[in-house]
Amino acid sequence: MSEPKVIIRGLRKEFVTAKREVVALDGIDLELAENEFVCLVGTSGCGKSTLLSIVAGLQEATAGEVLVDGVPVDGPGRDRGVVFQAYTLFPWLTARENVEFALRDEHLSRRERRERAAEQLALVGLSGFMEAYPNQLSGGMKQRVAIARALSYRPTVLLMDEPFGALDALTRKMMQELLTRVWEAHRLTVLFVTHDVEEAVFLSDRVVVMTNRPGVVKDEVAIELPRPRKYELVASDAFAEPKLRVLESIREESLKAVAV
Repeated sequence: MSEPKVIIRGLRKEFVTAKREVVALDGIDLELAENEFVCLVGTSGCGKSTLLSIVAGLQEATAGEVLVDGVPVDGPGRDRGVVFQAYTLFPWLTARENVEFALRDEHLSRRERRERAAEQLALVGLSGFMEAYPNQLSGGMKQRVAIARALSYRPTVLLMDEPFGALDALTRKMMQELLTRVWEAHRLTVLFVTHDVEEAVFLSDRVVVMTNRPGVVKDEVAIELPRPRKYELVASDAFAEPKLRVLESIREESLKAVAV
């Protein structure tokens, strides 16, 4: 067997304020395989986004380590693409120019940057909107530009923090299907944070459930559903079984929080 793409080992994160110390994560151990799609779920405040931010190199862990291809993460890197719920597009740049901006350090010619940007925007279905500005795009289109930008420098790991959380229900479902197609085309490792259990089961090879704070891995649910996936799958019995297991695991944590 090949070595895991991402190794998270003994990860602990503490936040210290003037009044108290808060332990957000306490002893997280998790591995992601090459080309695996993993979703993190759990109650609000369980540390999902903090964990993803540490893997991205945007926060430092208090203890433990994160390895990507065996190399310790000590800051942001081009091996990892990041997509947040906020689109963070430059409003004065077109869709194409926003993607090209991410390529400014890639030692590519101007023509190569344009071609790479066009390729990634085509992959997310925006060939006809390359010269549109963000204020001319819908929320779903803006997020597609953000995904194209994150993929443009060809990372091997994609980190996504509630990327569809601000979208309406129909657009969200369309974006989920699009993301599975993009992932199948790129075949990269994905760590995806979401509160939506149906979304997690639809997208994932594996769903990781975290406990209440301090967050640790409570359960890992393998999703053995065929690919490519269409949204009709969510109405099937095969989909309902892992969805129920994940829901029950999160519900247990929610009840514990209410009981405190």
